[in-house]
Parts: sequence; C-alpha cells; structure tokens
Amino acid sequence: MKNIQSKENARLWIIPAFLGLIFAASILAPLACMFFNIDGASLNKVFSKGELPTVIGNSLLSATLTTLVSLTLAYLLALCTERSAMPSKGLFRVLITLPMLIPSVSIGMGTVLLGGNNGLLINLLGMDSTHVYGLVGIVWGSVMYALPVAYLMISNILKYEDCSPYEAARVLGISKYRQFAAITLPYLRKPMIAAAFSVFTLSFTDYGVPLMVGGKFKTLPMVMYQEVIGQLDFGQGSVYGVILLTPAVIAFLLDLLNKNRANGSFVIRPFEPPKQTLRDGAAFVTTLFLTILSLLPILSFAVLAFVRKYPADLSLTFDHVFKTLQMGGGKYLVNSVIISLCVSVIGVILCVLCAYFSARAVSAMSRFLHLVAMATAAIPGVVLGLSYVLFYKSTPLYGSLALLVIVNTVHFFASPYLMIYTSFSKINENLEAVASTLGIGKLRLLKDVLLPTCRQTVAEMLSFFFVNCMMTISAVSFLANTSNKPIALMINQFEAQAQMEAAAVVSLLILTVNIAVKVVTSCIKSER
Repeated sequence: MKNIQSKENARLWIIPAFLGLIFAASILAPLACMFFNIDGASLNKVFSKGELPTVIGNSLLSATLTTLVSLTLAYLLALCTERSAMPSKGLFRVLITLPMLIPSVSIGMGTVLLGGNNGLLINLLGMDSTHVYGLVGIVWGSVMYALPVAYLMISNILKYEDCSPYEAARVLGISKYRQFAAITLPYLRKPMIAAAFSVFTLSFTDYGVPLMVGGKFKTLPMVMYQEVIGQLDFGQGSVYGVILLTPAVIAFLLDLLNKNRANGSFVIRPFEPPKQTLRDGAAFVTTLFLTILSLLPILSFAVLAFVRKYPADLSLTFDHVFKTLQMGGGKYLVNSVIISLCVSVIGVILCVLCAYFSARAVSAMSRFLHLVAMATAAIPGVVLGLSYVLFYKSTPLYGSLALLVIVNTVHFFASPYLMIYTSFSKINENLEAVASTLGIGKLRLLKDVLLPTCRQTVAEMLSFFFVNCMMTISAVSFLANTSNKPIALMINQFEAQAQMEAAAVVSLLILTVNIAVKVVTSCIKSER
C-alpha cells in the first residue's frame, strides 16, 4: 500500500509542476518580455511629450468619480432589493446585471447614441446638443458599465448580514442612526473597500468607454491603445503598459490584504423585511428608475438595430441584422463561440487542478500556484494583450485561434479559480486521508467526490469564462486578425465606419448569446 501511495505522490508532482510551467509561459514570460522591451528611446518619447501627467490624472479622476458614483447607486439599489419587501425583486436582480453581458465599448457607444448629437435622450427631451464627449461621458458610460458589478458585490454583502444585532439594538431602544454607526458601518467597511478596489480597477484599466466618448479627454488605456494599434509603436506601448499595470497591482495587493484580514461571520437570522407600503413603494420606484437608466444603452441598441433609419424613419425592419451577418457578423460570431467554448473547458480544467493542488493536495508548489493564479486579476487585458504580441510574435502560435484561447484563459482565470478554491476549502479536509486509507487515489477522489459536490460552482465557472470571452476586446484587440477575429471587435470597426446600426446589431447578438448561456447555467444549477 505504501509503495502504491508513494508512486501516486510521485505522479502527482507532475501536475503542479506542469501547471507551474503553463503559468510561466503564459503569464510571467510575456510580462517580462514587455518589461525588457522598454528602452531609452521609448522612455524619452513618452516622457518628452509632456502629456503623461495629464493622462494619468485624467484616468485617476475618471476612475475615482466612477467608483464614488457606482458604489453610491449600487448601495442604494442593494438596500432596495435586500432591505425591503418590494415586488419583483428577482426580476430586478436579473435586469440590473444585463449590462455585464455586453462589452464596455458597447456601453460607450450606447452613451453616444443616448447623449450625443441627435441622440435618443436628446431628441426625447427636446435638447439641441450635449457635452457627452469628455469626462462627463466617460463617467456616465463607466458608471453604467460598473454599476452591475458593484451592485452584485454589495447585494451579496447585505444578503448575508445577520439580523440578530439589529433586533437586539431595537429591544434596547438604540436609534437607527446609532445602529448604522455601530453595526452597519463596521460590517460594511472591509467588503466596501474590496468593492471600491474592484470598481476602481475596472474603470481605470478600461479603454472601451473612453475610446467611444473620451474625445480630447485622454485616459491611459486609450493612449496605449492608440499607440499600439494606430502607430504600431510597441516600445511606447510597453511604457504605458507598465504604468497602467502599477495602479492595478497596488489596488490588487491592498484588496488582497484587506480580504486576508477580514473576519468571517455566521448568519444566525437572515433579514426578512416586513411589508411597509411607503418604504416598499419608494424602493420599487427607485429600483425601477435606476434599472431603466442602466438598461438605456441596451434599449438604444434595440431602437437603432430594428428601425429603418433613426430618426427619419422609425418603421421596423430586420435589414440591419441581415446586412451585419453578410458583412462577416455570422463568421465572427462563430469564432467567438468557438473561442469561448474552448476557454470555458480549458479554463475550468486548469482552475480545478490549480485549486486542488493549492487548497487540498498541498505541496511546495501550492503557494506559488495560488499567488500566480490570483495575480492574474491585477493584469489589465490591454497590458496582457500587448505582452503576448511581444512574446509570441515570432512563434507559430502568433495569429492563431489558439493564442486567443490562451490569452482569454489567463485574462479571466482569477475569478473562476477563486470560486472553486473557496468551494474546495469548505469541504471536509479529512477526505484525502480517508481516501488514502481506502486505497482511493487523489485524482479519483477529485473526479468522483469533490467535483460532483461542487457542481453548481463548476457551472458558474463555465458561464463566467464563456460570457466574458464573448464580450472582451482588450486582451484580443492586439492579437486578432481577419480570419480569427471575435465578433466584439467588429463594434470598433463599424463605429469607425459610421455604421452604427451594424454595431448595435453586434452588441445585441453578443447579449443574446450570453443570456442564453446564463439561462442554461441557471437550469443546471437548479437541478438536484
């Protein structure tokens, strides 16, 4: 028995070592290549222009404003859905998160369609023009993009808060203000810090919204994109990439320290708000208003895609859909689905193995695997894409569909990994010892016991990989060509060609596919 166990342990060393090699080739080596690509001439070009402090300041300002507004609105939404007995809460929870299923560049385009010259809101309100381009437009679009993310994080915080301290406070006659100061704020402090870091990083590293509505108000990702795509200056792009990577890494490290020091809590009694007509009515109206605001970009796509010619001819037509498919939309949609399916399967397998060997089958490689897996969350997609160009451009992988699969797997690795890592960590830690006593190997235990136990988590991981791959543009924009291009990149192309109807159709196609995947995931999770 001991010999069999020793042989299995020897074989199991191969898997974490192989995972370590994968991380080295797909994360560490490309980033190192980007760092080494920086030379004196590139540094001189970037710093001699004099616009760098302004660009960094613009990025910090827009990201800070977006974070403040998003967290405020998200907290208000979460209070309405979790602390009231208003009707249709389940429906609102779904509708609020729909903007997460389309690319940020679509949100930016939706902002233009709503608030630009001849925009839907402009015509509806009878206004002549608006200053949507610049800081206002970036914050507006970024808030619509980040609000669903912030809402999900905060609503989950409120959902699992224990009701018992508040009941005790009411019995003791403690005022609502003192309850908020003494109970709510300490409970929310660390999770809200984590939410703030997530939203700030999301908006700071995004170039989709600024690219559409930034105008002369340039942000760091926007400048980096223009340098690499527009001028093919990889040296300057590398300098901007390193600068862009720095705040994201700092935010990630602070968030990681904040989470490590957070205290766990147990829900003794969940909140079950009693019905109060005035409060529930106000919550319903507030939620309805904010939900409509968050869905306005999607509604603008629907108007533009299915009317003959906005605003001259508002008759319904499917001509724009057929035209978009004939211009390559169908082909590139198939590309996106293939890439997303491959990333979903490969990503889940790698996440499961990495989480198992870092959470349960602990070895000398475990800490390294966990840190590198979590560190992928701090790498902006645009930086990852550029590093892949520099590292893989002289290899057979460059220009292939396989490279898009690899970069997307790395880009979205951290969240699914954390999902399954947390699930594995909660399962009885003595299972491996029992399995060893019975002569059951660790991989068989993983396949027959752990994975079936975590079936819902695995389904959520598959959905996460697929949905994000369908709508990403940052990581693949530097790597795709005409043969393997994902459909999300057509939004930029059509917008540049002033074919806004086709761009709206592409956004709706991505949304439709992602909704279908979410529905299937929900069905799988609901099965028992």
